[in-house]
Order: sequence, then C-alpha cells, then structure tokens
Amino acid sequence: MGEPVRLEWFNPQGERIAASRRMALHTEAWRSRLIIYNAIVEDAGIYRCLATDAAGQSQEATVVLEIYQKLTFRDVQSPQEFRYGEMAEVVCDVISSPVPVVVWYYQDKEITEEYRRRFQVLANNNLRIHQVTNADEGVYRCEASVEARGEIDFVDIAVVVNAPQQSFNATADYQESVTLTCITSGSPQPILTWHRKGQHLELSEQYLLHNADGGRSTLTIRNIGQADGGAYTCKATNKAGSQEKELFLKVFVPPHITQLRNVTAVEGSAAVISCVAEGEPLPDISWKRASDGQAFVEGDKSHDGRFEVRGHHGKSMLTISGVRLTDRGRFECEALSRIGGHQKSLFLDIEYLPKFLTNQTIFYSWEGNSVNISCDVSSNPPAAMLWRRERFTIAAEGTANTRVFNSEGRSLLEVTPVSDRDFGRYNCTAHVPSNPYSVRLSAVSQRLATVTFMKPDSHGGVPISHYLVQYKELTTFDWREVRSHSAQTTVVLMSLEPNTTYEVRVAAVNGKGRGEVSHTESFQTLPIREPNPPAVHGQRGMGKAYRLGLVKQDDGGMPIVEYIVKYKTDKEEQWMTKLVPGANDFALLQPLQWNTRYEVEITARNVKGLSEPTFYQFFMPQKPDITGTSTLGVRDTVLGG
Repeated sequence: MGEPVRLEWFNPQGERIAASRRMALHTEAWRSRLIIYNAIVEDAGIYRCLATDAAGQSQEATVVLEIYQKLTFRDVQSPQEFRYGEMAEVVCDVISSPVPVVVWYYQDKEITEEYRRRFQVLANNNLRIHQVTNADEGVYRCEASVEARGEIDFVDIAVVVNAPQQSFNATADYQESVTLTCITSGSPQPILTWHRKGQHLELSEQYLLHNADGGRSTLTIRNIGQADGGAYTCKATNKAGSQEKELFLKVFVPPHITQLRNVTAVEGSAAVISCVAEGEPLPDISWKRASDGQAFVEGDKSHDGRFEVRGHHGKSMLTISGVRLTDRGRFECEALSRIGGHQKSLFLDIEYLPKFLTNQTIFYSWEGNSVNISCDVSSNPPAAMLWRRERFTIAAEGTANTRVFNSEGRSLLEVTPVSDRDFGRYNCTAHVPSNPYSVRLSAVSQRLATVTFMKPDSHGGVPISHYLVQYKELTTFDWREVRSHSAQTTVVLMSLEPNTTYEVRVAAVNGKGRGEVSHTESFQTLPIREPNPPAVHGQRGMGKAYRLGLVKQDDGGMPIVEYIVKYKTDKEEQWMTKLVPGANDFALLQPLQWNTRYEVEITARNVKGLSEPTFYQFFMPQKPDITGTSTLGVRDTVLGG
C-alpha cells in the first residue's frame, strides 16, 4: 500500500465518524487521532481506523475502548417512610463498573452479620429491616466502593417510621413544652418510670415528672427541640412483673435557613447561589429576584436557558449562566413547609473589566493655558488609573506643569504647556494584572492540597497585594476562594472531600482589581484509607506506671477513633490490651512490675481499619529504695513503626 491520502474513523456501529463538539479528529499526513470528550458507557466498543492510498487500496486497524462507569447513586430518596411493624426495605440504588461493594452503617456502626436478626443486606444492595419500630428511626449510611480504583462514596438516608397508634405530635418552638401521659392499673399499685434510649429519665431542668393517684403519670418535656423527637417508654413495675408502653413524640420544627452567602461573579461566567434550610418536615425552597419579582422554583429553567434551579434534601442551587451586568442585585430565598416559613436574601455582585466612557480624545491649548483632560472609567471592582507621557508615568503628585486629580471612576489630568515638548499624546491606562501561570499541585492528601504558581508577567502598573485561588468539584459550578497571605505564591486548600476530582485556578489582585485567571488545572484527592502508625515516646510515670506519648501521623482522611495498646513482659506470651480514645495524646500503663522489660505494640484505628503497629520497648527499674539517695533511670527504645 502506498502513502495514505485519506484516514477515516468508524464507530462500533460501523458509521463513519465526523468531527463534532464531543468527538475531535486531528489528522496529519500519515497519522490520525480521535479524541472523545465526556465519554459515556455507550461509547464503548471497537473503533476502526481506515487508511486509503491514491490507488484506492486500504488497510485498517482496530482499537477496543472500554468505559468504566463511575460510582453513581440513582435518585436515592431521603427521607424514606415506613409503617410501624412492617418489613421495611431502605432503597439504595447505586451503579458502577465493576460492580460496587455496598456497606450499610447505622449510628456510626457497620451493619454486619451479628445484626442479621434485625437487618439484612439484599442482593440489590437495599437494606431490609424486620418489623421496623420507632427505635429504628435515624440516619442510615449507604457506602459504596470500587476497591480496584480506590473509589468510594456514600449517601445518607433518613428513615422515618409512622406509628398509627400511641403517637404524639407537637410543634417545636423555642421554650415550648409538651406533656406525655401514661395510665396503668395493677395490684399492688405499679411504680411508673419513664425511659428514653435505654436511659432512666429523672427530674431535671428539661424533664418534669409527676405521678398522681389512679396509676397516672405525666412526663413534661420543656424547651423542646428537634433532637427531643422519638420514642419514650413508660414502664410500670410491681411484684407481679413489669409492662412497658411506648409513646412517640414527633416534633415539627419551623423552617430555618442555615446557609446563604453573598456571591460575586465575573461578567460572562456562571454564578451559582445556594440556599440551605432545615426543619421538620423538610421545607421546600424557592427563589425570587428582587428587581422584578421573578420567581424560580425546583426544576425551573428560564426561556433563554440562563436560569436553572436544582435542589435536593434541604439544599437549592440557582445557576445563572452567562452572567450579565443586569443580573446584579438582591435575590431572596424562601424555605416553606406546612407549619411555617423563613426568608433571607443575598446580594449578587458582578465584576467586569474596565470600560472607558470618555468620548473626547483631542484637546486644544497654547503655552501658559491650562487644560483639563478627563478619563472616565467604569469597572467593578473600581480601577486605579495612571497617566503616561510617551514612556514615562506621570506621578500622582504631578510635575512642575501637570497635576492629577483622582476620584472613583474618574482621573483628571491638568496640563499647563510651557513649551512645544508639552504638546502631544497622553495615555490614560486602567489595567489589572495578567494571569499567573505554571499552576502546580503538591502534597495532595485526602483533605489537603498545596497549590503553587508563578507570579504574572505584568502587575498592571500597581503592585500585587494578594492572590485568589479558586477551586471547585469537577461536577459543580460553585467556585470557592482562598486568599493568599500577602503576595505569597503558595496556598494550602483545606477541608477537601476524599477521592474527589477538583479544578483550581488562580488570579492576581492589585489596587485596580482582580486580574485574569490562570489556566485551570485538575487534581484528585486520595481515597480514605487506614491511618499511618503513630509515633511513640515514653516517660516514667509515678510509682509502678509508665506514660506513652502518642503522636498522630497521617489519619488516612478520617479521624482516629482509638489507639489499641498491647503490652506484656518480655518473658510472657499473654498480651494485655488497653483502648485509648483517638482524641488522647497519651496512654498510661499501670500497675507494672519492677525490674522488668516490657514490649508494646500500638495500633491506630479509623473507620476504614487498622494501621500497621508501632513497636516499642521500655524497662521498669528496680523498686526505689526510699532510704537511698541515688536516682534510678528508665531506658526505652523505639524498634520501628
């Protein structure tokens, strides 16, 4: 076959591929490259590249494209409601390729085989609860992972149990009280007590207990809040035995907007404003533009496609594409439920580059006659203006025959010509800095990432005061900002989500405003994993005690739950174990034996698992002679970790 004159690509269905926004073709004399943007599962298959020469002879090569589906939760509802006593199936529809491993958690504990009598994880990854009761209410976490890729994600699902009988509903307002009543009979007269979550309730500032004749007892809960909702148990006890009655308190909490911040966007970019609200029942959230009263609700999209509202479980996001200066103004967020509403507003500010408003560009004068040259500029943030004469900048203090008068949006140059050299071209400039470049990511962990970059080639005539590092998750439009300390070119991003892809860009800021943003870089945080072994140092304690200092290392992206300290003498086989809360920075071992060497293994645990152990040894000295004057030391050695 001769030199190819035509290179063509064919998709898995045998159709010739033409260049489009999603599929790009880069063809040279003897080479062709096919790029598929935003690949989807349907793109998988065998692609053919067909080369044809001038004589019509052809050869082809094939490429097999495999697409792996990322972890995706499909329309998981929260809350999910069930009737008291029925077989409840909590739905968690999650897909990925390969098939994900799903683990359920309740009250921060994994639901394992030991809970099989109450819970069962089904083949479709849903969670079955046998004979559900009010005690099963709460938030369940459905966690899915693909270990081959280190990918992990979760969704929290609120489970609500509707009890048709023995329920008590109340609306919770500040300092409101509610009374539960329990009536019983028996011989001898039973003693009535109240319980909640297994704890015996006693008289306190919150609980008022009153037992009356006729087997009647009341529990008054004062200053109730959402956390007071749930099951309360009235227990009647006498010599013949005991009986319990469960009463359910459902607390209705008026809506309250908990998160709403002012937003600043750049003209032509996208702005995302979000509103977060809580309440019981969960309120519906809507938006209103104050300038014209235009309302936007969940699922709305404007005719021009610029305004769109999306929401889920108490959070609503209003996205404005192609932001215009006319979008600047106040937006109101309203959270509304059947028992009340709450409103708050935010201000959307629009930044835009300087625009010159002056029409007059030619001025006339003569020697000794002063003339005022005006330069009017509109910008947000306000720009600082400089005057130049040829290659020289005219100082704000002016010169012998020039004076500068500055106000917001205007700079006035007064020139008094004294010779022919004072006539000519004067330039008014209102620049912002150029963009930083060479943005790099380093020291990326589960929660942190360090951003470094090179300063701009131009500072726009005014020194740079600081940098703005903007970052967001790849799948969202909501940019967050971190301000650098002074003009340092290193910034640490904190509170990131593990195993998540982010985009980051940088802009410089000087006295004239914010400059151009840099090229956008992407990075992915590390997945949650087991913690690193702790560092250990030792110190002799009082008497027959020894203090081990515990220094946390990389926690793997989740807090250390506890340290497991195992220790024994070097002559014994049996280990003793001491559990130390993860918030502690030491473990005290006691009582120990005198004149004995001890071996220690210390392991850190987070929700993902256990670290490798750190090995440590120390020696307990001879029992001190209280009549002696010498001081006995303690020898210790770290063997590894």
